[in-house]
Amino acid sequence: MIVKGIGVDICSISRIGTKIKNDEFKRRVFTEEEITYAEGHVTPEVHYASSFAAKEAFAKATRLGLGKVGLKNVWVKRTEKGPILSFSSSIRDFLKKEKMDNVHVSLSHDGGFAVAFVVIEGRE
Repeated sequence: MIVKGIGVDICSISRIGTKIKNDEFKRRVFTEEEITYAEGHVTPEVHYASSFAAKEAFAKATRLGLGKVGLKNVWVKRTEKGPILSFSSSIRDFLKKEKMDNVHVSLSHDGGFAVAFVVIEGRE
């Protein structure tokens, strides 16, 4: 395996906190799974911000950009072992075509910011 892409993004938690007051924004940007997870916490804006940063970091790692990736074609799924990224069928097809086999994500937040780091491994 080789590294096929790396992406990082930082997101202001307060900026997302302001945006999520608009339900249309939430529905346009986040999947139902992300909304349910975030709203189940005392500070949902932290989880929305980390999910948004993950979408951006993935878009950078693929070199597609967020416009081509789409806001709801990649989302953060929280598991017992930590967060993972899930994909729509069109993104899964792209990853397969580009021989991008493994996508890793790391999320963190502190000091009013959320950060996401994505590494994509694959074959030549």
